[in-house]
Amino acid sequence: MTVLSILATGARALAQQAPLTLEQAVNQALDKYPAVRALIEQVSAAAAGINLARTVYLPRADFLGQLNRATRNNVSGLLLPQQVISPISGPVLGTNSASSVWGAAVGMLVSWEPFDFGLRPATVEVAQSARDSSNAQLAVTRLQVGTAAADAFLTVLAAHETVQAAAAGVERARVVIESVQALVKNQLRPGADASRAEAEFAMARIQLIQAEQAQQVSRAALAELLGAPPASLQLQQGPLLKAPPAIDTTGPGLAANPRAVAQSAAINVVKARQKVLERSYYPRFLLQATTYGRGTGAHADGTTGGGGSGLGPDVGNWAVGMTVLFPLFDLPSIRRRKEVELHNERAETARYDQVLQELSGQFEKAKAALEGARGLAQNTPIQLAAARVLEQQATARYKAGLANIVEVAEAERLLVQAEIDDSLAGVSVWRALLAVRAAQGDLTPYLQQTR
Repeated sequence: MTVLSILATGARALAQQAPLTLEQAVNQALDKYPAVRALIEQVSAAAAGINLARTVYLPRADFLGQLNRATRNNVSGLLLPQQVISPISGPVLGTNSASSVWGAAVGMLVSWEPFDFGLRPATVEVAQSARDSSNAQLAVTRLQVGTAAADAFLTVLAAHETVQAAAAGVERARVVIESVQALVKNQLRPGADASRAEAEFAMARIQLIQAEQAQQVSRAALAELLGAPPASLQLQQGPLLKAPPAIDTTGPGLAANPRAVAQSAAINVVKARQKVLERSYYPRFLLQATTYGRGTGAHADGTTGGGGSGLGPDVGNWAVGMTVLFPLFDLPSIRRRKEVELHNERAETARYDQVLQELSGQFEKAKAALEGARGLAQNTPIQLAAARVLEQQATARYKAGLANIVEVAEAERLLVQAEIDDSLAGVSVWRALLAVRAAQGDLTPYLQQTR
């Protein structure tokens, strides 16, 4: 059992250390990033709101039960509707007594609206448009998180390649300083050459330290999106260090971008509210049925019953009818509310046009960046080959006494920069292509191409 536990623990450790591809990193970010999970719950809440809106189709049933001990003094005359003074039924006896009796009442009222001139469907449509808007916002967030995770993944790869190039530069600087020190020791070169070599070696180490710092920062940024500790991240490079052989920038129109879809959904929400207002100034017909029972210890001739009289409802009634409600003076307020929603619709439409304009600019800039990155990727190998030859020639000339240390240092710097540029050229093309796909609003073709 102990051996099996050890093997199981080792298998889990290996599984945890399995390198992540870019597609796996994006999917993990979409699964674990809190903003995505929060919006998923908001979509679920909006979907539940549709079911809530549909409950207006159901009849309403109200039940009442009451028991009281009260005096029975009654007066004639009108009393305006209010919620403070309790009404009393029965004849006016002309008395003002403090004696009290029991009273009891139970009842039920069922109300149902058989037709509503489209008000209830419009109310449900508002809830549905809110659900669609939440879904659209979820798609926007998923696109943003997925793009950020892919970009962070590429940044980590680029930082790793930069560290490798900087480390190679440090090693070459170490070889140069050892060679220069030997020549200076044998008085074949002035002591200033040793100082310059030491300065170049220190500069190379500083560049390496800065590259390692950038690598750690980029790993932390990716780990934040993935919800994992930075030390546990192992990335699989795949084809991302070389420019893709074929690039197709065709895709869905900008109107299909989640940002545009979300803004279109916002317009639909306003239109749905307008439809509710258009159907609000109609009479409401309520089919109602009621039954109730009452009991009282007070008699019509002014006498009262025994001590327990009125504790139970012993007189009953029932009724069936239709009530018509019409908001006569609501028309001015409805008109003003419709005017507000009209301006809201125009504002959301203007924002939609702005989103399309921004997406168009983003797409064009991303295509221009992609073309530039492809051109650089085609030229960096030439630059790297030339820089290597220059470094070899400068070193050989220095050893032969035909060049000075400045030429060697310049050649070393050019070689380090050429190695960095060449190692990052492919990643730059993938990053530019990512920006194109993000502007189009669909990362699926991009993720498929990185497999």
